[in-house]
This record gives sequence, C-alpha cells and structure tokens, in this order.
Amino acid sequence: MRRRRILIVEDDPMVALDLEAIVLGATDADVAVANSVKEASRALSEAEFDAALLDIDVLDGKTFPVAHLLAECGTPFAFVSGARREEVPLPLRQAPFLPKPYDPQDIERTFLAGLASRG
Repeated sequence: MRRRRILIVEDDPMVALDLEAIVLGATDADVAVANSVKEASRALSEAEFDAALLDIDVLDGKTFPVAHLLAECGTPFAFVSGARREEVPLPLRQAPFLPKPYDPQDIERTFLAGLASRG
C-alpha cells in the first residue's frame, strides 16, 4: 500500500516548513512543497496526491487553477491564506479556509482529521 501524499503550495519558506511539520506530526504521509502555481501543476501531473494545503497568493499568481485541478480529481484541499475568503471563486468556496495566522490545531482538526477518516 502506498503512503499518502500531501501537496503544500506556499511561497514563504518558513510557513511551508511549518505546514510540513504540522502535516508530518499528524500523519505518516509524504509531503511535497511547491512555491508557485507552475511547480504545483507540475507536481500534480507527475504524481497522485491525497490532499493539499494551498496558500492563495504565491510567486506566480493565485492558486485557483491548482484548486480547480484538485476539485476535478476529487482530491480534498484547504486554503491556508492571509487572503480574504471572499476572494475565493464561488465554485471553490466549499473548501475549508484557514486564515493566517493559523492555529496548527485548526489545520489538524478541520483538514487532517477529514483525511484520516477517508481511510
């Protein structure tokens, strides 16, 4: 059985490291980090992911195209962002939204717990 894979899309290296530590502390998943829409899209084309955490504003724009790809594949994701929830396009607003600064326990509760319940 393959290990779960989690994609983190975050352009601030310190925040990316923090999110990775939260994920690794709560799961035994493999984590991939991308700092741009281009990198995230490449990662999604090369591997299957079980879930993703997305900052909205990254180096080359907004991660909404990545979110649409994840939604089309049925891959759960959450936005972890300093942006406002109202900026999220309506079709993507069903995704959990965790505002920065975030509480690590909120990420575990609202997102990683849901991933664990998927088996």
